Amino acid sequence: MSGIYIHIPFCKQACHYCDFHFSTSMKKKDEMVLALAKEIQLRKEEFKNDIVETIYFGGGTPSVLAIEDLRLLIDEVYTNYNVIENPEITIEANPDDLSNNRIIELSNNRINRLSIGIQSFFEEDLKMMNRAHNAEEAKKCLEEATQHFDNISLDLIYGIPGMSNEKWIQNIETALSFGIPHISSYALTVEPKTALHSFIQKGIILPPEDEVAQEHFEILVEKLEEAGFIHYELSNFGKENYFSKNNSSYWLGKKYIGIGPSAHSYDGEKRGWNVSNNTLYIKSIQDGKLPFETEILSKTDRYNEYVMTGLRTIWGISLDRIQTEFGQTYLDYLNQQAAKYIEDHLLFVDENILRTTRNGKFLSDGIASDLFLLNLE
Repeated sequence: MSGIYIHIPFCKQACHYCDFHFSTSMKKKDEMVLALAKEIQLRKEEFKNDIVETIYFGGGTPSVLAIEDLRLLIDEVYTNYNVIENPEITIEANPDDLSNNRIIELSNNRINRLSIGIQSFFEEDLKMMNRAHNAEEAKKCLEEATQHFDNISLDLIYGIPGMSNEKWIQNIETALSFGIPHISSYALTVEPKTALHSFIQKGIILPPEDEVAQEHFEILVEKLEEAGFIHYELSNFGKENYFSKNNSSYWLGKKYIGIGPSAHSYDGEKRGWNVSNNTLYIKSIQDGKLPFETEILSKTDRYNEYVMTGLRTIWGISLDRIQTEFGQTYLDYLNQQAAKYIEDHLLFVDENILRTTRNGKFLSDGIASDLFLLNLE
């Protein structure tokens, strides 16, 4: 089983914290859609022996596309690939694009999962982040979306400068009041070359504080687990049967093809990525060439990736798999590096699976990097 990710590189406006690849100019939209459709065709050989179980429209803001564009791209996948009977087809959307008519349109066109970028229900936070929607639109679109979609995820951002614990709890409780079965939540991070980075450097906005982010994270875990959510990945919480199949496939090391500028692909042995430039991408595809670079992953690269994804999820790191796939030297190294974290109650081993404790979850990326190997080859 494998997945197809389609990157839609357009946004109405630039969020101050975002460093993903996108353009706020829609001038090349039609050419881009045709190029995406052609790349889907050009790459079908890569999946000739695979079954597609997820199609995911990410971005950028895929909800800026017309329904005809989305339909064309989904049809192209169905024409060129072997798709399971009821695949998970997700579209990322912003509240300002989700009118009631638009929601109905999406639900009538094979899309069965919405991932809605709410980020906050407070006006001042949305303005600070330069989101295109307001708090009222955030609530209204969730009310309407739940009438037509059962499988909905929403995004929330924590650790926003000046956000009190009380305000953060209010954000979580507002999200829960809509009966949404999946929540993704991320700490506000300051990426280089973003507007947020520039504002912090100029002293216009205070920098996020790690202690505040950790406190917000702990509140989030507690509140969502009380509400019956399973914390299945560091930033993802789902009710039973509502985990994101698309994202879970990344964490479980399944194959996926990334379509569109800047999109990444993985086939178990090598990783590839498309050029992050809309004009170059379109020209290359029009010429029948894939604007693609690849790297073959060494055994150590694959070990490091498995450690990173394993520690972030409830599935953990299988010590048996480390031994069979990578060998005794890797297992000895992992056990040696993990020992101090086990002693500090940040990691534990159960049925030969290494996982983070509740206290270790927030620190999982840092712990994973300490379990990485530089090179054993």
